[in-house]
Amino acid sequence: MTTRPGHAPAHTVPTTWERLDDRFAAVDGDSLVERIATGCRWAEGGVYLPASRSFVWSDIPNDRQLRWDELTGEVGVISHPAGYPNGSTLDGQGRLVTCEHGGRRVRRVEHDGSVSTVADRFEGLRFNSPNDVVVDRRGRVWFTDPGYGIATDYEGFAAEEEVGGRHVYRVDPDGSIHRVTDDFDQPNGLAFSRDESQLYVVDSERHHLRVFDVTDDGALEGGEVLATCTAGTFDGVRLDSAGRIWTAAGDGVHCLDPDGTLLGKLLLPEIAANLTFGGLKRNLLFVCASTSVYMIMLKVTGAPGPYASR
Repeated sequence: MTTRPGHAPAHTVPTTWERLDDRFAAVDGDSLVERIATGCRWAEGGVYLPASRSFVWSDIPNDRQLRWDELTGEVGVISHPAGYPNGSTLDGQGRLVTCEHGGRRVRRVEHDGSVSTVADRFEGLRFNSPNDVVVDRRGRVWFTDPGYGIATDYEGFAAEEEVGGRHVYRVDPDGSIHRVTDDFDQPNGLAFSRDESQLYVVDSERHHLRVFDVTDDGALEGGEVLATCTAGTFDGVRLDSAGRIWTAAGDGVHCLDPDGTLLGKLLLPEIAANLTFGGLKRNLLFVCASTSVYMIMLKVTGAPGPYASR
C-alpha cells in the first residue's frame, strides 16, 4: 500500500494472478493493486509523462482528460471540454499525441502548448473516430479508426461514415497519410514489437489480435490472427521489455507470449480498456478500467517507446 505525505492510503484490491503457463513465472509484483482514481464513465487512453512524472488519461463520455501526479497522488482535470479524447502516446520529442473522437482527428500538443492537427481526413474524407495511436522511431504516426465515436452521441457526435470502412492509417513525417489496412471490422489497440518489425492490432468486433510484418517503406504484410480473447474482447495493447504482449480484456489484463500463447492474467474488478507502463523504471503498470484507474508495481518493465529510448 502506498502512502504519500498528506494523503490517505489509496484504495486497494488484492493482486490476483491467474498463471496459465510456466513462462509466466517471471511476472510478479505488489501484493495489492492500487485504485488511484475513480468516478469516470469510461476511462481510456492512458499515457505516462516522464517529464512531469504524471499519468494522463481520458474519460470519454464526460469529454475530459485527467491527470494523476505520481509525487502527490493528487488527481485533477486538465481539459474539459477536450474533444472526446481516446488513446494517447508520446512521440520522439516527448509531445503528447492524442486521438480525438469529437474532432475526428489525431492531434498533437507542441512544445509551446499549441495544438496542431496531425491528420483529420483521408483523400478529402473525414475519419470516423481515431481510437488509438503509436509513433515509431522514424516519427511516423500510426492510428486506428473504428466507428465508436460516430455511432452515437455517447463518445462523440453521431455522424455518417465518410471513409467507407474502419481502417488503420500511417502518417509520415512529411504529412502524407496512407491507409495500411482495409480488412478490419473495428480496429482498436495497436503496438509495435521491440524492434518495430511487427505491428500488433486488435479487432475488437472480432475479439482477436492480429500481427503484421512492417516493411522498410511502412507497408503492412501478413496480418494473421495471433490470439483470440477468452474474456470479452481485447482493447489496448502494450509490450514489456521481454517482448511479452499485454492486452486489456473483460476480466483485467492478459499477458501473451509473442507466439500468441496466453501466459496468464492480472484479474481486476472492472473491465479493462487500456494500459501502459510508466514510472522512472517503466515498472508501474497503469490500467484504465471502466470507472477507475488501477496501478501496480511489477518486477518486469515496459518496452521503451521512441521518447523513452532517446
